[in-house]
Amino acid sequence: MSSSFERHQKRRLISSYFSVVISIALVLFLLGILGMLVLNAKTISDNFKEKVVLTIYLDDSAKPVEIEQLQKSLSLATFVKEANYISKEDAADYMKGEYGEDFLDDVGYNPLQNSIDVNLKADYVTGQRLDSISEVTLNKKFVDDVRYDKDLVAIMNSNVKRISVWVLVISGIFTLIAVLLINSSIRLAIYSKRFTIKTMQMVGATKRFIRRPFVYRSIRLGIIGAILALIGMVVVLYYVNKTFPELELLRHQILLIGLFSGVFFIGILITWMSTHFATQRFLNLKTDQLYY
Repeated sequence: MSSSFERHQKRRLISSYFSVVISIALVLFLLGILGMLVLNAKTISDNFKEKVVLTIYLDDSAKPVEIEQLQKSLSLATFVKEANYISKEDAADYMKGEYGEDFLDDVGYNPLQNSIDVNLKADYVTGQRLDSISEVTLNKKFVDDVRYDKDLVAIMNSNVKRISVWVLVISGIFTLIAVLLINSSIRLAIYSKRFTIKTMQMVGATKRFIRRPFVYRSIRLGIIGAILALIGMVVVLYYVNKTFPELELLRHQILLIGLFSGVFFIGILITWMSTHFATQRFLNLKTDQLYY
């Protein structure tokens, strides 16, 4: 009979520990995913910004030397990511490929212009910066026009700022929720041991002595939960990076290492603090208060 009761209690204990580990792992996993989103929010927004094209249209009278010098000077500029020369013939071939027919047969000549497509670095993709570059470039005699999508740039910059604010707010809220959920799981596990805690206290054990095994056990559970969360984060990171390589999620490896380390230590810190305060609460209760 006693053996059966002990097995039952052991199963309940294992089940309790398992639920705590799963709770910690899930919360830390979601917190880690949100952390990766925060870290890569700038990378993702930069990726979109750097796709904005500033097109410099050249006069037919422009000399090859002049075009080459302009392209090289743009390529070497600190604010330019890439500058590609596109001849009117290449532009015509592109339009033919896009629309599936040769519009030159109807027109009789090639009305397109030679051009240079410029992609700026993300920090310089602002209306003010693009207007400044356009103004300087238009001063060259062989440049006919400079164009870019002003509305797209304005909307993109506005949305990036708005999204960044909301991501930070949601991150703060979710971090608080994570702490509360892990704390609740730990407190429930300690609650089931409240009579054991009080019994040890009544026979003369110090608070520190009583608290120590509970803290060590919770820290071990926190470590296991954190490891499971990190494994899940690695799987998600690998899958997203493989699916969207242009996002270059692995480019900032130091930040990723910092994030993974942070998630690991957060799991330990929260479980330690939750266990400390939970055991302290039951240690301070009177015996008759344990039943409520």
